[in-house]
Amino acid sequence: MRTTRLEAFSDGVLAIIITIMVLELRVPAGHNLADLVHTTGAGLLTYALSFVYVGIYWTNHHHMFHLVRRVSGGVLWANLTLLFCLSLVPFTTAWVDESRFARAPVVIYGLNLLAAATAYLVLQRVIIRQEGPDCALREALGADLKGKISAVVNVAGILCALAVGGTIGVGIAVACYVGVVIMWIVPDRRIARRVREHAAESTAPAP
Repeated sequence: MRTTRLEAFSDGVLAIIITIMVLELRVPAGHNLADLVHTTGAGLLTYALSFVYVGIYWTNHHHMFHLVRRVSGGVLWANLTLLFCLSLVPFTTAWVDESRFARAPVVIYGLNLLAAATAYLVLQRVIIRQEGPDCALREALGADLKGKISAVVNVAGILCALAVGGTIGVGIAVACYVGVVIMWIVPDRRIARRVREHAAESTAPAP
């Protein structure tokens, strides 16, 4: 099976996820900047963070499937698992917003992000197993140090929120989540570079 339908379906689901998140934002009761900050301020922050997270997955997913030749049943289910984890982001984002960054919602939000990261890693492994150890995606990922570091930072944030009391632990956790966003805000250059090389190889004239 070709990758076209999987990519189109994934694009549609991610677009719906972002749309649901923005619909959760509350309109201020008044007409002043203070009303916006009081009513929607926290919601805008959590929405922006989650929007960038989902956007990062979309860009990297887009680049990754440029290096995939075909789709098997295992890839389909691994991709659905990733989409399931990401579909929970609007719920956990709204809970963090409604609770004004209470500890339990922040922890669950972090677990949601960690689950999505794990599902993406599993999707990569399933693709590599299907394509073979010498496939373009395996070459592009290398040791995947960036992915491993981001997982450790997410876990550290969750543990800090659980172990450190009050707003300090929550603040450290949110800082860890933001740190992961900063790490991934630029699409994975390893895969983007391999995509360009793959395209050049495909269009090169035969000897």
